[in-house]
Amino acid sequence: MPEGHIVHRLAELHRRRFAGNPVRVTSPQGRFTAAEVLDGVTFRDAGAHGKHLWHHYAPDRVVHVHLGLYGKFTEAPVPLEQPRGKVRMRLVGPTHGTDLRGPTACELLTEEELTELLARLGPDPLRSDADPETAWQRVTRSRSGIAALLLDQSVLAGVGNAYRAEVLFRQGIPPRSPGNALSRRCWDALWDDLVELMSDGVRTGRIDTVREQHSPEMTGRQPRNDRHGGEVYVYRRAGAPCLVCTTPIAMTELLGRKLYWCPGCQGE
Repeated sequence: MPEGHIVHRLAELHRRRFAGNPVRVTSPQGRFTAAEVLDGVTFRDAGAHGKHLWHHYAPDRVVHVHLGLYGKFTEAPVPLEQPRGKVRMRLVGPTHGTDLRGPTACELLTEEELTELLARLGPDPLRSDADPETAWQRVTRSRSGIAALLLDQSVLAGVGNAYRAEVLFRQGIPPRSPGNALSRRCWDALWDDLVELMSDGVRTGRIDTVREQHSPEMTGRQPRNDRHGGEVYVYRRAGAPCLVCTTPIAMTELLGRKLYWCPGCQGE
């Protein structure tokens, strides 16, 4: 499932390519029946909160998209080729088009319905209006482990499995530590680190979390070779030596997701 930085990158891309222009909207697959009422309407803006993306159309229509596990936008310059596969929504502007396949949600909402949906989400570290205090209050009242809380989108929006594992490692926090045992100092450092790491992800399109002193250039090790890209400390490195203390990286399942951590740097 794409993490929040990817969704914010999509919002920026779609804003740049489509905003202020009438667009063609179709549903080659036929499942997005609202396409016909949007076809030819002006695309006003795009936005993101956590893993939720939305498109604003004049005067007050909103398309809400959640990519889920399998959703993907495919971008291409116009003219576009004939749709291939099950394209839920095709959006075509003056210079580019995009095809949406396999989303968990692609639906037409009112502004009020979008507001209600976003109210159920925790603060997003990538948004300038995010209030970390809101997330802190939910964390400090919970006995659940911090690793579980970081993936709870009602606590914190946009953090996925990779950022969860990496920020806990970077802050030296045991993943099973109860939320109500976390100090405010630790929480503030964790939040600030997420803001920095995820903002870097928006700029580069990669998840890079390794500090300079542990980089391949500084240590002489081979760069990471993984389809997810990016230099990371623990994510998808089960059994490999920790880049800091050489302890083998551990992995288990937590609430149906793989959890990675270093027993040496973070403890059990």
